[in-house]
Amino acid sequence: MTAINVNGAADVIPSSDGKLTLNIPIQIRRRGGCKRITLPNGEAGTPHKPLAPTAMQLALARGHRWLAMLESGEVSTMRELATREGVDNSYVSRMINLTMLSPYVIAAILDDTLPDNFTLLELAADPPLVWA
Repeated sequence: MTAINVNGAADVIPSSDGKLTLNIPIQIRRRGGCKRITLPNGEAGTPHKPLAPTAMQLALARGHRWLAMLESGEVSTMRELATREGVDNSYVSRMINLTMLSPYVIAAILDDTLPDNFTLLELAADPPLVWA
């Protein structure tokens, strides 16, 4: 599920037992592992920050850890690193690519403010060559 849109006007429906049913138009979109609510006036709701890191944040951390292992000589090749971690060679390469992203993009990933149109695969497999 990527998005839920409920349009219309807000209304209150009273029932015979004295209870009220509220119908409120909302928009919910999945972003960074959590759902965000957009109010009818276009204002974004302020959800609680997820306690667990997002997949993008974990991938970025994994890429930096693996690059540090290569640079320190703990492992000599990406193939050795992939074997040691139990993952594919291309996966290691893509995660290490994340370390070459612009500092602004990295900050947006860490703050979980990266626009919805960026995906992990897109950034890892084909990172932007120009930081601007």
